[in-house]
Parts: sequence; C-alpha cells; structure tokens
Amino acid sequence: MFQICAENLGKKFHYEWIFRNFSFNFHLGKSYAIVGNNGSGKSTLLQLLSGIIPVSEGKIFYQKNSKNIDSEDFYRYIAWVSPYLELIEEMTLLEIIEFHQQFKALEQDTQVFIQTLRLEKAINKYIKNFSSGMKQRVKLGLAMYSDTPILFLDEPTSNLDEENINWYKQEIKKQRSKKLIVVASNQIDEYDFCEEIIRLG
Repeated sequence: MFQICAENLGKKFHYEWIFRNFSFNFHLGKSYAIVGNNGSGKSTLLQLLSGIIPVSEGKIFYQKNSKNIDSEDFYRYIAWVSPYLELIEEMTLLEIIEFHQQFKALEQDTQVFIQTLRLEKAINKYIKNFSSGMKQRVKLGLAMYSDTPILFLDEPTSNLDEENINWYKQEIKKQRSKKLIVVASNQIDEYDFCEEIIRLG
C-alpha cells in the first residue's frame, strides 16, 4: 500500500508565496483532482509531491506498507505527464517506447501498447513528424501504462481533440482502481473520474 503524506507544505518563488499550510494524505487506489484559479499553484503542488522541486516549508513523506521511502528513490514509483515534458523528436515511436522501458517497464507488451495508442501505422514514424495530439497521446500512454503505482497528470488533455479526449477518459478509468492518481486541472473532462477534489486558492 502506497501513500503520500503532505504536512504544512508551502512554496514561494523569490519573495512571493504560491501557497502555504497545505496538508493532505493521498492513498493508493484513489484519484484526486487539484483545481484552482490560474496561478493558484496546481502544477507547482504536483511538482512538489513528485520531488521535482523542493518545498519551501513543510514535509512530504512517501510510504510503502507503512514504511518510509527515501525521497531520492521515489521517482521509481511515479509516472508523470505535463505540458512541459517533451519527447525525443529524433526517435521513432518504436524507439521511444524501447527507450522508455529502459527506465520504466510497461504493463503491456509493445505491440499491444501501440494498438492501445491507436498508432499502428506510425510505429516507424519520427516523433518530430507527429501532430501535437499524437505526441500528447504518446506521453499519456507511456505514463498511464508505466508499471508504477503513482500517476501524476498535469493538464492531461492539452492538444487533444474531442475523439482523443474520449480516448483519454476511457484509458484513465482502467487505471483508477490500481493506482494513486493526482490530476492538476481546471477542465472537468480531465478529472471527472476523481473521487476527491482539492481546491487551491
């Protein structure tokens, strides 16, 4: 059983506090949405919880079966999607999948995974020649189907049209019972499956 325990978290950039006194426990098998106005700190909170950036105050504990996980090892347990993360454009789809699996195993074999992405015809196509929506689908697929218990999604349907938003909603619901999922978003289509809503600001 995994959980993330946040105690009185605060983050400031320069002299301005983004938020303070945030406390919450996140549990495996549940889905959480972080919502709030622009600038309220949704993406920042995800980055704090993942360990990408340090907290300005407070503490974060990562636990597996009630035992603390070293923060330096926590990256092994998470998968992440963000508008700021880029794919290696000089690789083909097949190459990027193989590259990803050097760091995180996938729950599906490569052929099934490509079918899940609905990109069978693009297997040897370079990522730089993908549309923005195709790139987002690859990023989402690699994160959702990584063999990790924790999934962080920051604005997950960026660049997706209605058909692919429906694809995202279909695929994410397959993961909700077996992962700890946190979505940072103000678009209800991105988090309508979540059981708990956390409002910032």
